[in-house]
Amino acid sequence: MSFVAKPPSPESGPQPTETVIENDGFFPAIDPREIRELARITSSITAPRLRSAILAAMDATEIDLRAWVAEQTGQGHATLADVPAPQLGGESRNLIRYRRVIALLAKAELIDRHRDFDTTAAGASQGDELDESVRELRRDAAHAIRDMLGRTRTTVDLI
Repeated sequence: MSFVAKPPSPESGPQPTETVIENDGFFPAIDPREIRELARITSSITAPRLRSAILAAMDATEIDLRAWVAEQTGQGHATLADVPAPQLGGESRNLIRYRRVIALLAKAELIDRHRDFDTTAAGASQGDELDESVRELRRDAAHAIRDMLGRTRTTVDLI
């Protein structure tokens, strides 16, 4: 399945509206059009399917950051934008990382759950490539979450 962004063709008819998805108040609302662009998700993925993947990503991220959010709100930071962080391009790194996490996890969900390849040798090979892509997307999302938490990206235990 291809996830390279391309504009909808005129023959495909009117496209469903992708409305902004409100969040829990601490995290920012998510614009599916921005996620579609960031993650290079084609218009062949329907708006409801994309919305579902984004909601799953938002939910998983909230779970991963729940304790950190409690700590931040306990320190008086009402929203992610209020949490002190270095700026990039005039925006908090935490906001940039959060949108990145959502885009990466949503794309991983779409690839993992909505494959449309056959089971021939070529299809099996494509499936193996997609498995690797899903692992890389989830790894990059985990790195962004660890960056928000101020943790290192690698854990090493001595035996």
